[in-house]
Amino acid sequence: MQEIKCPKCGELFTIDEAGYAAIVKQVRDKEFSREIKAQTEAAVQLAEAVKDKALADLHAQLDAAKRERELAVRDAVDQKSEELRKREQEIARLKSELDAQKRLLTADKENSLQLAEAEKDKIIAELRAQLQAAQQEKETSVQLAEAAKDREIVSLTAKIEKMNSDFTLQQEQARSEQEIILRQKDEQIAFYKDMKTKLSTKMVGETLEQHCEIEFNRLRAAAFPLAYFEKDNDASGGSKGDFIFRDFDENGMEYISIMFEMKNEMDATATKHKNEDFFKKLDRDRNDKKCEYAVLVSLLESDSELYNAGIVDVSYRFPKMYVIRPQFFIPLISLLRNAAQNSLGYRQELALMRQQNLDVESFNTQLNDFKQRFAKNYELASRRFGEAIDEIDKTIAHLQKTKEALLSSENNLRLANNKAEDLTIKRLTKGNPTMTERFTDAGIKIE
Repeated sequence: MQEIKCPKCGELFTIDEAGYAAIVKQVRDKEFSREIKAQTEAAVQLAEAVKDKALADLHAQLDAAKRERELAVRDAVDQKSEELRKREQEIARLKSELDAQKRLLTADKENSLQLAEAEKDKIIAELRAQLQAAQQEKETSVQLAEAAKDREIVSLTAKIEKMNSDFTLQQEQARSEQEIILRQKDEQIAFYKDMKTKLSTKMVGETLEQHCEIEFNRLRAAAFPLAYFEKDNDASGGSKGDFIFRDFDENGMEYISIMFEMKNEMDATATKHKNEDFFKKLDRDRNDKKCEYAVLVSLLESDSELYNAGIVDVSYRFPKMYVIRPQFFIPLISLLRNAAQNSLGYRQELALMRQQNLDVESFNTQLNDFKQRFAKNYELASRRFGEAIDEIDKTIAHLQKTKEALLSSENNLRLANNKAEDLTIKRLTKGNPTMTERFTDAGIKIE
């Protein structure tokens, strides 16, 4: 039982472990949602800051480009103005020189003056043409610079707009993905809450077994056509596993076998089990059913980073034993099966050699059995022969005793006969007056 203090009224009240776990899970889910929302807002703020910094950098680059273009145009205009000023000074100087020469020339030099005037006009025209060309070149340069500046401004503006649209799209996609992930997580949490609320502990385990059986049967025809995958119903050894997987080659030789145990429990279960609580029983079941590998498909210890990482090898506790989550059920079977298939050739050669050795051993066994049976019969016959000889010797001794008894009887009969021949009435009646008187009365003579 746990005591909880109400944050509003300060009253203490007691709830059971299941209620306390439900409140803690609810608070943890709210904290998780709040943390996800905070992380999403932080990511959006960071993206906004990155966008603002990129826009500021682009504006700075744009301002720098404008200043550079303005400085270049200003320098070009100043240079052309300086050239025009120098040429105008040269024109004024030449004009003053011509005027001075006019005043000094005489009438006879008018032709030379006209020629000089013509030369002057020609030079002035050339200078004016150069000035116009310079002005036109200046205007063209200014126009080109302005056009280049406008093009660069348009290009930078397009880049900024594209970056804004890309960022907006990425932001929308990120928000959409976050919403989808959160919605899927909420749906999954609601599904498991509903399922684990409705199911009993036995039904939870059976649901995991049915899931694994369905996943295997879905791929049985295509990936495991010769495989055996059935529930272990033999409890003659005192216990049994959940499923046994065996696969065979074309000749019917078994090259891999796996004992599976599926474990799950409800969140409201008072006593929480650990995966290692089932290692010893799984290893015993594997050995009783003569399986090569042992695999525990478990949803226990759902917060363990070790078991959530993938396939966990626990061979340091029991040989050839693995712990996996249900999503690694088919991949582990494929992994162990492919590894066994790689050694199938060696297994076949080993089986052939073993069969040959069995043939030799069978021959030796039959030969040894014949020798043993022959020796046994010989020993029995020898013993019976000895017993027969002993019986003959006993019979001879008995006959000898019988002979001696007969000889003794004959001697006694002879003695009895002699005694009978020596027997007379006189001897019988000697010392017996009564019999003597009776014989006399009877008229028998006593001799």
